[in-house]
Amino acid sequence: MTTLVFVDGQEGTTGLRIHELLAQRADIEVLRIAPDQRKDAAERARLLNAADVAFLCLPDAASREAAAMVSNPRTCLIDASTAHRTAPGWAFGLPELAPGQRDAIRASKRIANPGCHASAFILLLRPLVEAGLLPAEHAVAATSITGYSGGGKSMIADYEAAGGLPAALRAPRPYALGLQHKHVPEMMAHTGLTRAPVFMPIVGPFYKGLAVTVPLDLQALGCSAATLHAAFDARYAGERFVRVMPLRDPATLAAGFFDVQGCNDSNRVDIFVFANDEQALLMARLDNLGKGASGAAVQSMNVHLGLDEALGL
Repeated sequence: MTTLVFVDGQEGTTGLRIHELLAQRADIEVLRIAPDQRKDAAERARLLNAADVAFLCLPDAASREAAAMVSNPRTCLIDASTAHRTAPGWAFGLPELAPGQRDAIRASKRIANPGCHASAFILLLRPLVEAGLLPAEHAVAATSITGYSGGGKSMIADYEAAGGLPAALRAPRPYALGLQHKHVPEMMAHTGLTRAPVFMPIVGPFYKGLAVTVPLDLQALGCSAATLHAAFDARYAGERFVRVMPLRDPATLAAGFFDVQGCNDSNRVDIFVFANDEQALLMARLDNLGKGASGAAVQSMNVHLGLDEALGL
């Protein structure tokens, strides 16, 4: 059986990558909009309602507008924007979130794709909150370094302009310094935290790859690094897209530096616990265009359709 798929916003970074992931699949027929009709609301509505699955790769306001165009009850929307990640009636498109999440994705016709920073943060902290190792009211800080592709076409153009990088773009650049990053609401909603994390994202002079780091005081929590690591092992046992690395990963320690790009060109998340007797660094890395965006969207589509979850990934 062929599944009809439409990507609304097919020319953006996420939309283009979804097209690449689907291009070799015989079970998918991609519906395409003519370039001169991309802003034609009637044509977009026609294709949205003709699709079995429609990916919304649009800014938030445009995603809400597109969702309102859909009247076909059989059309499943997978929204890659921030618009619906905490909205009632939308399943969160992170199958590894919790037991039963795949059932929610399979049953829903409205799926909100997680943010890239948020995916790594949630996969690090939700198991600890659920296990009672991290109190929901605990004050948490996190940093995330990501490749510039996460900033979309405009940022990519800045970094890849002819003539080489200007000095300001050669170093990592912290941003969202007003402490109101758009991923924070989903980071709270889907971990169970009741206090907003102090979150600082950083964009680096490399195309893709992302790593979130959360420091924890083990003495304040009253637990050991081994206990935290065991919670990850238990939660993600059998998950093919989440790999829990050895405690104090010897390969990373031997190298002396953490490879932020170690999951690039995959749909995988690697989870690390580095620690001494008093402190721990929890780290999760992923490809911000893979598990952090397009790969996650295709994974949710596979789950929703009852297909092999790794198909095309």
